[in-house]
Amino acid sequence: MHLIIEPPTWLGDSVMASGAIEKLIEYLKPSRVTIFGSFVSTSLFPQYESIIDKKDKRLKSLFSLPKADMFVSFRRSLYSKILKVKYGGYTLKKSNIGHLSEQYNSYVNFILNKELPNYAPKLNFIPKKYDTITVGINPGAAFGAAKRWYPKEFAKVANALNAKIIIFGGPGEEEMAKAIEDSLEGNNYINLCAKLSIKELYEALGGLDMLITNDSGPMHIAASYGINVVAIIGPTNYKHTYPYNTNYKIVTKNLECAPCNKRVCPLKTHACMKEIKAIDVIDAIKELNPKIVRKK
Repeated sequence: MHLIIEPPTWLGDSVMASGAIEKLIEYLKPSRVTIFGSFVSTSLFPQYESIIDKKDKRLKSLFSLPKADMFVSFRRSLYSKILKVKYGGYTLKKSNIGHLSEQYNSYVNFILNKELPNYAPKLNFIPKKYDTITVGINPGAAFGAAKRWYPKEFAKVANALNAKIIIFGGPGEEEMAKAIEDSLEGNNYINLCAKLSIKELYEALGGLDMLITNDSGPMHIAASYGINVVAIIGPTNYKHTYPYNTNYKIVTKNLECAPCNKRVCPLKTHACMKEIKAIDVIDAIKELNPKIVRKK
């Protein structure tokens, strides 16, 4: 049996779907698995054949996937629905019940016609080993500026910690990372923004003692490794996308206008992020691991 799987497009969503995808493959036991999708989504599954949507030279068109016995998409796009008709299979059913990881698991249960337990997100990369307590700072976030906290506040938090600091980020986020770097005290830090391969990013995040982050793909990567995560969240609905482990704290102001789920603040105030201060994040860090916070 040849099974083609289309994960979600976004990195964070693909991480949250990884457990459900593992369950699907475990129970169907296909002889061949092809992962079809964006670069970041296919990179999560290096153990399988990958075809990168719109960029793979093996595709003469978006409708020339290899012959398969089943196509399962974790998306609801029109294109995915067309592929479902062409190849036979399933596209994601809309749901707002529970965490997104649980929604993906329910979808797989529907496909398999079984009542199976949830499979938590799981990545098959070996975490990096650090020689000292190491905390990651991730100031970026896809899907617009509204999800991003402020570099100066991130720096205030980092300066309060007794740990090596690693600044993460992707292409286009270098300016934010540099602003944090310029505000850091001492030299116990490294700026790795846009300097890591996707595999190196997974490995580096997986070995941290803690990640301080906006709602983002790296947040979900760290959570999948059981890393302590302090998530700074303003305009998004964290009830469906919180870090899926037991070692996290959400820092939010729960304003009446949230969650708006907009790329840019529609009120032009960005109050959901501006009202969060460094001390709020430091207090959350203390709840997870007080030893990381430097004594005054």
